[in-house]
Amino acid sequence: MLNSDPTPTVDDTLFIGGQHYQSRLLVGTGKYKDLYQAKQAIDASGAEIITMAVRRTNIGQHQNEANLLEILSPKDYTYLPNTAGCYSAEEAIRTCRLARELLDGHNLVKLEVLGDEKTLFPDVVQTLKAAETLIRDGFQVMVYTNDDPVVAKHLEEIGCVAVMPLAAPIGSGLGIRNPYNIATIVENASVPVLVDAGVGTASDAAVAMELGCDGLLMQTAIAGAQNPVLMASAMKKAVEAGREAFVAGRIPRKRYASASSPIDGTFF
Repeated sequence: MLNSDPTPTVDDTLFIGGQHYQSRLLVGTGKYKDLYQAKQAIDASGAEIITMAVRRTNIGQHQNEANLLEILSPKDYTYLPNTAGCYSAEEAIRTCRLARELLDGHNLVKLEVLGDEKTLFPDVVQTLKAAETLIRDGFQVMVYTNDDPVVAKHLEEIGCVAVMPLAAPIGSGLGIRNPYNIATIVENASVPVLVDAGVGTASDAAVAMELGCDGLLMQTAIAGAQNPVLMASAMKKAVEAGREAFVAGRIPRKRYASASSPIDGTFF
């Protein structure tokens, strides 16, 4: 008799900042044609955590402009204010404090302190300085960093609730350029590791998840696609498939083939 049981699925959640989330895909709210397209894409992605650049997005500081919070209600999503565009610890700290004031005491933030305008690589020294201050100030810090396992571990040790190494430069779409470093960060971590930056298409997302990452944050790969809503749907599926493949456990890589139907025990 055929087994009528449904296909097994992965029943696990992403735990960040004291909360459980079903979706392991975090998405941004910028770079879309308008806020309504942003909402359509975010809905298609299944994301529960959405990030926005405090310095570039109106969340109440500009009374005469469209307010993001009116289109994407905080009742429906967990907001993750980020410090995009900050090039010093002081700028980043000030930006997080502004976000907390505008969002009624919200303290989950994504910290990024950039060191170079061309590559948008992080300034690790300024990032560490900002993280230490923000954590002392009661913030739950998810931190963008390079793919250095030593730096990632140090950010965890000072109290960051998630470490977010780049896979490639922000907005480059180059995919996972150094999978071995990402895998090492995952192996050494006891907090969630989410790839942030560099994903270009669904296969990149699946690879990141197959490496054992707890999730991904992406913006340009979705908003910059020819059809952002369709790409958001593709990314949702890729993250889910990659997670299931990681939990299932892939077969070992071998130099030589092995028969899929062994001849031992056959009748001829």
